[in-house]
Amino acid sequence: MSQRDLAQDDPLADFTALHMTIEGVEKRVWVAGDGLGVIVMAEMPGISPHVARFARWVRDAGFRVYMPSLFGRDGAVADAESGAETFRRACISAEFRALGGGTSSPVARWLMGLARLAHDECGGAGVGAVGMCFTGNFALTMMLEPAVRAPVLCQPSLPLDNPAGIEIAPDELAAVARRMELEDLNALGLRFAGDPFCRAERFAAYRAALGDRFTARVVPDDAANPATPSFFARHVPAPHSVVTVHLVDEAGSPTLAARDEILAFLRAQLGPNA
Repeated sequence: MSQRDLAQDDPLADFTALHMTIEGVEKRVWVAGDGLGVIVMAEMPGISPHVARFARWVRDAGFRVYMPSLFGRDGAVADAESGAETFRRACISAEFRALGGGTSSPVARWLMGLARLAHDECGGAGVGAVGMCFTGNFALTMMLEPAVRAPVLCQPSLPLDNPAGIEIAPDELAAVARRMELEDLNALGLRFAGDPFCRAERFAAYRAALGDRFTARVVPDDAANPATPSFFARHVPAPHSVVTVHLVDEAGSPTLAARDEILAFLRAQLGPNA
């Protein structure tokens, strides 16, 4: 994959923009690659060049990537002000449940429908789902859809007001846990050690609910890239985004190793065709 300037807006020219209507709601989905399907959900404040870089890594690993536009301006390097406004709008949107915990965001249902479409198109045993930050726990909720077999939770940050909370209804979490045990499936979670938005208490809650089916990877804070766009510099000053903004793209980097673990996890969970 050729190097791109991550400080400049990304035109996403190597993706195809599709408008998909699921349960009466239309959203734009950026699609690229061939192979088994993987849903890549952007972190706040949207599909940035860093998020697109990660999606390309997944594509180049042999998967067909589906990257839905859930908030923000697609491909943009959001400045501190516009990124904060995107965050505020998402927090009050009926599609998301940013506060409280113990309930699932309504948009997860739309994402389950996207997973079904991706599975129908790509075949195989199922699809993967990678959530980040605001969308991190969506990957777990999507396990209520049988097509989803490989959930990756990168620094899941909701609910914002309860470090030990999980953004999923208790009965749904129990159903996911039962399915993972019956089908011998696992979930992978990643976070930085000192992340104030995804603290150790949250991963402990996942472990309590899912047991050994939840694999936690905690990356040391000193492995984070200190050079970040203005939105992160002002609003997310601590290490947070393991495989996007705070990733160090150098051999031997713990964050690059985290990316490679995600790709290996997707291959293992989705079967021999991955």
